[in-house]
Amino acid sequence: MRLGSVRLWHWVSSAVCLVGMLLFAVTGITLNHAHQIPAQKSTLSKEGVLAEQALQNIALPDSDTAPLSRDLRIQIRRALGVYLPANAEAEWYGDEVYVPLPRPGGDAWLSLDLTTGDLLYEKTSRGAIAYLNDLHKGRNTGAAWSWFIDIFAAACVLFSLTGLWLLVRQRNNRPGTWPAVALGVVIPVIIIVLFVH
Repeated sequence: MRLGSVRLWHWVSSAVCLVGMLLFAVTGITLNHAHQIPAQKSTLSKEGVLAEQALQNIALPDSDTAPLSRDLRIQIRRALGVYLPANAEAEWYGDEVYVPLPRPGGDAWLSLDLTTGDLLYEKTSRGAIAYLNDLHKGRNTGAAWSWFIDIFAAACVLFSLTGLWLLVRQRNNRPGTWPAVALGVVIPVIIIVLFVH
């Protein structure tokens, strides 16, 4: 492979990875010190009543867990102003429906009383740092973010391997290259062996 090609791949992969690497580096620090960063917890609650007609049109599913119908989600949005994703699995308990709505940086849930039509929605947020930490972990972020993390990780591997190849190609011009690379390997290994239990 020509050096120019490796440089090009290294340059392109570094450009693609720039913002993601900054995000993951910063959230790596915030995750490592999560116990020292106070959460900025806030809770939003909403109550409402489902229209009588919508309540009568609810078809009970055959199992204890099933998503809400499109029509029911629309009626709930009209009553509460809350969007429910189509793939949210609802838990059906006789005369009550409970919909867990986990989200990055917090949590949410909705309950519907099938007898009275009473709706109760609660959304909890733990603040921006918790949100970014959950993005780092891919916690409750959905398929699109999961794909982004995988593609980003592949770009980081490409960035690292092309960087290593450039180090190999430039080793004669920079004698401090391999001691620096060795430190990058030895320091984490020593810390793991001696201090991580």
